[in-house]
Amino acid sequence: MQLTPDSGGALQARLFGRLNRRLTPGDARPVVLALSGGGDSIALLRLAAEWAQAQGRPLLALTVDHRLNPDSVDWTRFAGEAARAAGADWRALAWGGDKPTTGLTAAARTARHRLIAGAARAAGARVVLFAHTADDVAEADLMRAGGSTLGRVREWSPSPVWPEGRGLMLLRPLLDERRETLRIWLTGQGADWIEDPANADPRFGRSRARQALAGAAGAAATRPVEAAVAGVEAFEDGLVAVPRDVRSRVLAAALVCSGGGETPPRGDRLARLVERLRAGEDFAATLCGARLEAAGEAVTLMREAGELARRPPAPLMLGPGVEAVWDGRFAFRADEAGWTLVAARGRLSSLSARDRAAIARLPAATRGAFPVLVRDGEMAPVLAAQGVERRGLVAERLRLALDETTHEDDLIHPPNGAKPRKLLFSVTDNPDRGLNPGERTTEDLNEPA
Repeated sequence: MQLTPDSGGALQARLFGRLNRRLTPGDARPVVLALSGGGDSIALLRLAAEWAQAQGRPLLALTVDHRLNPDSVDWTRFAGEAARAAGADWRALAWGGDKPTTGLTAAARTARHRLIAGAARAAGARVVLFAHTADDVAEADLMRAGGSTLGRVREWSPSPVWPEGRGLMLLRPLLDERRETLRIWLTGQGADWIEDPANADPRFGRSRARQALAGAAGAAATRPVEAAVAGVEAFEDGLVAVPRDVRSRVLAAALVCSGGGETPPRGDRLARLVERLRAGEDFAATLCGARLEAAGEAVTLMREAGELARRPPAPLMLGPGVEAVWDGRFAFRADEAGWTLVAARGRLSSLSARDRAAIARLPAATRGAFPVLVRDGEMAPVLAAQGVERRGLVAERLRLALDETTHEDDLIHPPNGAKPRKLLFSVTDNPDRGLNPGERTTEDLNEPA
């Protein structure tokens, strides 16, 4: 591929246009960039740094040292020098501990996302830039054709790790660009980058796909993903309603969000659920830790209390002023220490009459999976308490997974038409507020890195 003399400017214009469509100029929150030091990420760094300077946005580059290559320390140092030279802030992150003997690539990808998500949230960021290209799309398509379970790469998608990535979106503004285009542009800039030898190692599926596509005339174009969210409603108590004709991708996202986990359902099991729903069958089934109940036209998803009991979350002590996530479905913040979160299962009879009446409005199969608060030195649990804020995460997470956001501002304020969230369980000393099931609200979950 030959670049015309002005095509470098054209590349910048395309990149700036994609960033402008998604990000807010002049915001004090940093935009985070995942920086490996490879050609794609160095190109994105240089272009994004120019955009950030022009738009008055801080840019924070994060480099993860997986500690899998003896040269990784030098690579990390190189990435830091490149970030600072571009005018970006920079932090190094490391994947420590023992490494798995199987599934190393997937484990490294997940570790990278977790480390980046934690650092991005700590910095107050809402968006993380990744340097995937059209070549990555083509390689992933080829790998899936060979049986890989890699998710589809999208320009705008939620962080694939949970709960570390809650509220974070990934933006891939180079997804329509070719890898060769970026390297020719970098060469014209006099820029250096790292070539990871693993990219040519045939032991890795990504490398084999890259070699198979080498010399191809072009890469697969980015395909739009239909949101298809008509008829999907989510509740603050973690319940989700879907229509009988729900699309497979939507049902998969709703199951994962309702169950609080992050592993998508197997394709064959998901297809069977979709078939039964469209056939009009009344049934109950459990998948991804979530229970699906279909009766007539009503299809409701919820956390399965029995599944939670088989893999119970440990009691979660709330530190003062620190948000804590329970079972991947609720976030809590207490003003003072002394509160512990546990599941309601086995404690329902110990609740007050008012709390029992409130929780009885939930489907029976999920009541035991609802969190209750226990105060130090007190025996009786409560659903809510003064000085303890509870925020449901299922509706928020599902909204992001189903493409109901298009811009960074959507992550701060609900999009137009979204109903405000309302607590469905009241503080126990307020008898006038309780569960109101009529008050409703509205990541790819298996994305590659």
